[in-house]
Amino acid sequence: MYLLPAIDILDGKAVRLAKGDYDKVTVYAADPVRKAREFEEAGARWLHVVDLDGAKAGTAVNIDVIERILAQTSLKVEVGGGIRSMDTLARLADAGAHRMVLGTALVRDRAFAQAAAEAYGDRVACGLDARDGEVAVDGWTEGAGIPAVQLAAELAGMGYRHMVYTDIARDGMQTGIDEEAYRTMAAAFGHPVVASGGVAGIDDLRRLAALGPVVEGVIAGRALYEGSLDLPEALALCAQTEGDAPC
Repeated sequence: MYLLPAIDILDGKAVRLAKGDYDKVTVYAADPVRKAREFEEAGARWLHVVDLDGAKAGTAVNIDVIERILAQTSLKVEVGGGIRSMDTLARLADAGAHRMVLGTALVRDRAFAQAAAEAYGDRVACGLDARDGEVAVDGWTEGAGIPAVQLAAELAGMGYRHMVYTDIARDGMQTGIDEEAYRTMAAAFGHPVVASGGVAGIDDLRRLAALGPVVEGVIAGRALYEGSLDLPEALALCAQTEGDAPC
């Protein structure tokens, strides 16, 4: 299991939303690039970046900021938010993105979702964000009317092998994780998932690690920014899981 510190970009700043609500924003850093370097200097090897403006607008708004993160760090960067064209995928891939996460396009443009999986293989992931088991799209502003487990199974059939699953009700709330949700999604998907939403402290990471092959990685945001999760301690725990290399 590897740890991905999160940087969500809104108006060019590193922020966190409460339950995906764009009206409930906390700004944590004016310069996301500097924040990424701080995570790297603390020992992180992965980074999860979301273009929140892009997720809502349907196009990559903060791609220049993401490109600077990629250019100025050696982190394995997982990028999502507003990726809805092959041109955007190509630009991010050329900039060095390790993995690119599709969200709304998985629902709205199945032809693109299939083409992305065929063209980029393991470098693309499906990002399923759910509220009460229903997939949400357009920056979590709308319900898609599709059960998350159904979409997960369909995407596995398209060839997707990585999934970021976000429990919207817990995201940015530090309420703790729901292990059963990740078991359910991994079973439907047929592959391990990257867990996102609700991490409050080191005990949550221990609970996720105890799930074994169900979880391949975990995203942490507000807990790191507000100090309830110590990054070096979290990285050390990840490094101990199932003989993985330090994360």
